[in-house]
Amino acid sequence: MPFREQAMQQTGTESGIVEVRWPMALQSDAVTKRAGASSGDAQPRLLDQLRHALMARHYSPRTEQAYRHWVKRYVLFHNVRHPSEMAESEVNAFLTHLAVKEQVSASTQTQALSALLFLYRHVLDRDLGNLGAVIRARKPTRLPVVMTRDEVKAVLAALSGDKWLMASLMYGAGLRLSECLGLRVQDLDRTRREILVRNGKGAKDRLTMLPESLDTPLTKHLKDVRRLHERDLADGWGRVVLPGALERKYPNAPQEYRWQWVFPQEHRWRNAATGEQGRHHVDASLVQRAVRRAVLGAGLTKRASCHTFRHSFATHLIEGGYDIRTVQELLGHRDVKTTMIYTHVLNRGPAGVRSPMDGL
Repeated sequence: MPFREQAMQQTGTESGIVEVRWPMALQSDAVTKRAGASSGDAQPRLLDQLRHALMARHYSPRTEQAYRHWVKRYVLFHNVRHPSEMAESEVNAFLTHLAVKEQVSASTQTQALSALLFLYRHVLDRDLGNLGAVIRARKPTRLPVVMTRDEVKAVLAALSGDKWLMASLMYGAGLRLSECLGLRVQDLDRTRREILVRNGKGAKDRLTMLPESLDTPLTKHLKDVRRLHERDLADGWGRVVLPGALERKYPNAPQEYRWQWVFPQEHRWRNAATGEQGRHHVDASLVQRAVRRAVLGAGLTKRASCHTFRHSFATHLIEGGYDIRTVQELLGHRDVKTTMIYTHVLNRGPAGVRSPMDGL
């Protein structure tokens, strides 16, 4: 198989991001040379350097996966040239190709730009110059999809078990799906009725409310989680992956109940090489499919998804008279302008204008 064709083989992933398989020749050649290093020094591969730089700055695994994807795409677009041999014009050409030929969304193009800026600044130790020649993808102005309270009730009624509990937390606490799945047992303070969201979007921690109405089902669910964990321990496993370097600092912590996932997966994973077994949290795609079926089952015509619960949480709070700054803190928005979009529900009709039809 020709080298170029081999480099272009692609496979799908659960997250929806297309992974490009790198040929072995490219992997071995993708080695960056640091300033002052001799030609005989073995340096880490480019993608390894990228991963280490992202981990050192506490970027999430999803961001790491996305950045690696865009760096691969960038290199392949330019016929497998090393990024150190390219500069502003090549970056401009790649980003323009995404907007013009592939017609990606503005957010997708921005993510690709962020990945390349990170690569050049933190891995190759140089800043890119003027990127003004890039043709930018158009960013559409869209209002968030919001469910009414009755619609939320109908969708929740179509769910059951842990999927119902996850959806209830996303609506009742304004959680993103990734934040809900990433909850550890110790993140739930049922005495103060608070949820500590760790390492949310932007690598920020925040507090949000724990709905009182979920106390009974959550208590029952956590008892099941504890029994599952005790069974795993009895089988010789029961360890979870801890963030950052915590496992090295606290070697016994991965086996402690407080560090276990609130929503562990049903089956243990098994490392084929070591035989080690453990549990990760429930896969996001399972929750997304369950919510999609529930939305259809409830008869909704809106394009509602897991994130719609968060939109509805914010909208209903503002509709109930809560201060916009309070809602901003609960959502974890950096800028209040992001939260202001939910004020559209306070209007009656476009721009708050009353139709003359209603006066007949």
